[in-house]
Amino acid sequence: MSADAAGGATAYDVAPARRQGLRIALAVAASFTVAVAQGEVIPFLGAVFATQFLMSSRRPMGVAQAIGFVVVLVLAGQGFMILTGLLGERPIPFLLVLGLIYFACFLAQFQGRGGPVPGLILTIGVIAPLLGVLDQDLGESIVAILGKAAANGVLFAWLAHAAFPDPGGVDAGPSLPVAVHPDASRIAFANTVILLIVLTFCLVNNDLSTAAVLPLTVVSLLGQIDLAVSLRTAFGLVVVNLFGGIVASIAFTIVMLWPELPWLFLILLVVGLLFGGRAAADVRTGKVYAGVLIIFLILFGLGISPLPGSSAEAFSTRIGYVVMAVLYALLMAALLWPSSLSDWGFRASA
Repeated sequence: MSADAAGGATAYDVAPARRQGLRIALAVAASFTVAVAQGEVIPFLGAVFATQFLMSSRRPMGVAQAIGFVVVLVLAGQGFMILTGLLGERPIPFLLVLGLIYFACFLAQFQGRGGPVPGLILTIGVIAPLLGVLDQDLGESIVAILGKAAANGVLFAWLAHAAFPDPGGVDAGPSLPVAVHPDASRIAFANTVILLIVLTFCLVNNDLSTAAVLPLTVVSLLGQIDLAVSLRTAFGLVVVNLFGGIVASIAFTIVMLWPELPWLFLILLVVGLLFGGRAAADVRTGKVYAGVLIIFLILFGLGISPLPGSSAEAFSTRIGYVVMAVLYALLMAALLWPSSLSDWGFRASA
C-alpha cells in the first residue's frame, strides 16, 4: 500500500470516529438537559441509554428497531417490577432469579450477542428491583420512568445521527469488533456473583444513594475489566473512573454557580466530547471511556436531582462510592475470573 493510500485510509477511519464522538456528546447533553427541564425524577437515565445505543453501533436505528428497543426496555422494567412484587419479601429466591437473568445478560455480552440489549437490561435489572424493594415514592411508576427514559435515549440518538450524518447516509466507519471470550460462561458466572453481592449489600444497607451508585458502577466496571491485563492497567482503570467522578464534582460546582439550562447543556456537551470522543476514537478502549461517561452521568445526575428518599451527601462521598465499587470489582474479578484472564501479577511481569 502506498503512503498516500495509507494516509487516505487513516483519514477515512478518523472522520467517522469524530462524527460518532460528536453524536455521543450531543445526545448526552440534549437528553440530560431536556430531562431536567421536564422535571424527570432520574434525569440521567435517558442519557445513559443514549450512550449505550450509540456505543453499540455507528449506524442509526431503524424505526422498527427503535420501537422494539423501547418496547423491550418497558417490558423488562415491568417484568422486574412483577418479580420484585412476587419475591421481594423472599430474598433468596429473589436473588436467585435475578442471578439467572444477570448471568444470561453477561453471557450474551461475552458471546457478542444481542447488541446493546443485554447491557440495557442489566441497567434496568439493577435500578428497577432496588427502587421496588426500597419502596421509595418517586411520584410516578418505575415502569413509566423507564419507558420515558428509553424513548428519550432513542430520540436523541436519532437526532444526533441527523445532526452528524455519515456521507451518503451509510456507515462509513469500521464495524466495532465483537470480542467473544472462550471462557464466556465462567466469566459470566463470576460477574453474576460479583453483582449479586453488591446488590445484596445495597438492599441490606437500605440507602438509595448507595443503591444508585454502587451497583451501576460495578456493572460499568465489569464491562471494562477484561482490558486490565496487568496491575498497571488495573490501576489505570481506578484512576480514569475516579477522574470521571472528579469531573462530575467540578461540573456540579459550575452548575451551582450558574444554574441555567444553557450552562447545563454546555457543560454536558464539553464532558460528552471529552469522554464520548475518546470512547468513539478507540475501538479497543472505547468501552472504558463510555463507562466513565456513564459514571459521570450517574454522579452528576444525583447531584442535580437527588432521588426522593436519598440522603443529601457530599460529592466526595459519592466519589468514594465509585472508588469502593471500582476496587471491589477489580478485586473480585481477580479472585473469580479464570486465571488466564485475572492473573495480573504474572502478566505485569511478562
